Amino acid sequence: MMMDFQSLVGPIIGVIIIFALIKLVSLPFWLLKNSIIGAIMLYIINFTGLFTVKISFFYCLIAGVFGIPGVIFVIFWQALK
Repeated sequence: MMMDFQSLVGPIIGVIIIFALIKLVSLPFWLLKNSIIGAIMLYIINFTGLFTVKISFFYCLIAGVFGIPGVIFVIFWQALK
């Protein structure tokens, strides 16, 4: 018994849709986790006393998503203001 192409397309598309939905549902949790990490990094920068950075959700999101380059960007952005 040989399976034809049409009987394989349905399950493959179904698996792709399920993975896309899982990714879409997990995105807010990923952003929240990275925002918390960004807030911690900005708090540590403030604690050292080298720079004073305003800690807001937007800045935490930038720092969390982009990591160290994001923290540097936020520091420079605050210095220019």
